Amino acid sequence: MLDPKLIRESPDLVRAALKKKHLDVTVAETAIACDLQWRAALTSVEQLRGKQKAANAEMAKLPKGSAEFQSKQTELKEVSANIKGHEAGLKAVEAKLRDAMLALPNLPHASVPEGAGPADNVVHATHGDVKAVSPHAKAHWEIPGFDKLFDFARGAKVTGAGFPFYIGDAARLVRALVHFFLDEDAKAGYVEVNPPIFVNAASATATGQLPDKEGQMYESPLDGFYAVPTAEVPLTNFFRDEILPEEMLPVCRCAYTPCFRREAGSYGKDVRGLNRLHQFDKVELLKWVHPATSYDELEKLRGDAERLLQKLGLPYRVLLMCGGDLGFSQSKKYDLEVWSAGQQRWLEVSSCSNFESFQARRAQIRYRAKDGSKPELVHTLNGSGLAVPRVLAALLENNLQADGRVKIPAALVPFFGKEFLSFN
Repeated sequence: MLDPKLIRESPDLVRAALKKKHLDVTVAETAIACDLQWRAALTSVEQLRGKQKAANAEMAKLPKGSAEFQSKQTELKEVSANIKGHEAGLKAVEAKLRDAMLALPNLPHASVPEGAGPADNVVHATHGDVKAVSPHAKAHWEIPGFDKLFDFARGAKVTGAGFPFYIGDAARLVRALVHFFLDEDAKAGYVEVNPPIFVNAASATATGQLPDKEGQMYESPLDGFYAVPTAEVPLTNFFRDEILPEEMLPVCRCAYTPCFRREAGSYGKDVRGLNRLHQFDKVELLKWVHPATSYDELEKLRGDAERLLQKLGLPYRVLLMCGGDLGFSQSKKYDLEVWSAGQQRWLEVSSCSNFESFQARRAQIRYRAKDGSKPELVHTLNGSGLAVPRVLAALLENNLQADGRVKIPAALVPFFGKEFLSFN
């Protein structure tokens, strides 16, 4: 959520930011209008309360039972009834203002490049040689025996499309990747957390999933819970409505969860095999940081995610996302994409984002400076460290051998227990 003072004092800045994100500026106009309406309603209520206070003071000076006392008492009853009516109107306007503010996206950082969509993202860095991968690479779903270890057909029978079974060494390899990610994250200073995989509406609202992504989340209406689309949601809310001591910052946490996404509107080559699933495994990195250091922390976060890909020997590139390809809550975002040799394309495996105070304002996560001054909002950052399916797809494709086996990266062998994965 944006600071209400920002739309009040710098509305043109908000309009320009929405345009940079290629979003409709009418959401800003609605918020500005609701803020004006709320301030007018608040002024009316405060004037009536002032009148009530003055009348009370005057009545206290009058003899009880006198004509003047009774007249002032009648006046007070009228004022009180008037206040109740105006207070009810104020609450209604406050609700409208809150809804309007929740609909406003975060502002992009000045370093975010201009652009309308994915084609305008900037290649920030590359690592590894895409030509150095196996000459036997093919799309992972075309590898002979793939269906024996990754059973999409039975998953569709049991649940639906995008919910595969991982069998034998496939399940073992998923577990090995998660274990490897978490161990490496711990070495980088992140404290592991095992969070709930269902959250309430307040938690989803705090991180910006609501009211922006209702259609992408699986919901349990009877309980009012949502299955987590990412561990970012429960992790961020760990400190909701709390004040942290400044010396505690930065707080760095990591968590593994299954993630659940409807992925409505997905189609074509993007949804083949492991490319896009409704349930998948991911390790998330999250930071609560001092505002003065948040962009330095973003670069560190990106480095932590990149290090995992380097140890797995996967060629990758870093994209700096343009304004039109930023998410609702993000001020700045990098995407990490691995090279998929079998598909001859890049696959996103991590997004590393700075939300500045946007989520913290919604969640009321603050810190108190060492001098004991008024609490201030923290900045929150998160990144995938990493999402399993596309990393797995790239490993299968890039490391496919002539005999049909897949060579396991040396860093992963201690977790998997063998040097090759066989489909036989």
